[in-house]
Amino acid sequence: MKPHVPSPEEARVALHEHLVDKATSARLRHGLLIDADAILRILNDRETVRYPVEIAFDADPLEPGEFAYPQPLGEHPADGFRLCLHPWFQPTPEVWPLLIAYHIPTINYGEIGGPAEAELFGATLLGIDRDEYYNALCELADSIPGEN
Repeated sequence: MKPHVPSPEEARVALHEHLVDKATSARLRHGLLIDADAILRILNDRETVRYPVEIAFDADPLEPGEFAYPQPLGEHPADGFRLCLHPWFQPTPEVWPLLIAYHIPTINYGEIGGPAEAELFGATLLGIDRDEYYNALCELADSIPGEN
């Protein structure tokens, strides 16, 4: 008997369930209020973030309209990432969790961690509605001077 090969929809559902579990577990381990200190601890929590991540406030690798970009530090994800946040956000650590959480699925899972997965993970980690999270990210991206 052949093993069951999940359909693309079954795989998507399984990934989303996994992301919700990971985000919920991280929230329970690091506190229900995910502030700047908590999100930095989460980046060092290998149960949540599979690979090393350093934060840099550097707009050079960003495309117009991007608020952050996970820049690989080598050929393999295990080499780590430099998560470049737009310098506009450096003086506002209260928004770092929104910006950073969005990129954790991409860091963990590469290209299969698309926008839907990023929004689901970020909203779950922060304990807010997915639409509220998406709208907050859009407002933050639109707030970058010279980007609109």
